[in-house]
Amino acid sequence: MTRWLAALPLVALAALALLFAGYALHHDPHVIPKALVGKTMPNLTLPTLEGDSEAHLRDALKQGPVLVNFFASWCGPCQLEQPALLSLKAQGVRIVGIDYEDVAPRGSPQNAKAFLAKLGDPYVARLADPDGRAGIEFGLSGVPETYLVASNGKVLAKYTNLGESDARALAARMLTAR
Repeated sequence: MTRWLAALPLVALAALALLFAGYALHHDPHVIPKALVGKTMPNLTLPTLEGDSEAHLRDALKQGPVLVNFFASWCGPCQLEQPALLSLKAQGVRIVGIDYEDVAPRGSPQNAKAFLAKLGDPYVARLADPDGRAGIEFGLSGVPETYLVASNGKVLAKYTNLGESDARALAARMLTAR
């Protein structure tokens, strides 16, 4: 009887391992919760990346639908996403960039400006989210993330790590979001 009691923690640990392994095998890691999709974009006022003024995010919707892209200079996947964003810009898609938590010790607004100078700047507006509040409002799970927002402020879709094929499909979808 005491042997069974001694083995009980090992049996419980093995059961938990099986449970977690079963979940991992049936869970798609590319599926990201889309809490804001179908809802209205948060009404935010953020400082510009240049730091000289503030901008209302909703003002970007006056000219039609936009993409709201969260990026950071310290983010490796953001560098890989930049060609897709530049491709979207070349197709006439308007993108608002929000520099997410680019503060010491990981980065700085100067690093973000250098990031855009080096890799290209696809944004019609560059805003800063130094404390991550805008990211929280959007339900951000990490960077890079991009939100398709219709001209009425409704969030239509959420994308993570845009690639070239995503950019083509997204450009077509932007035409229908008008």
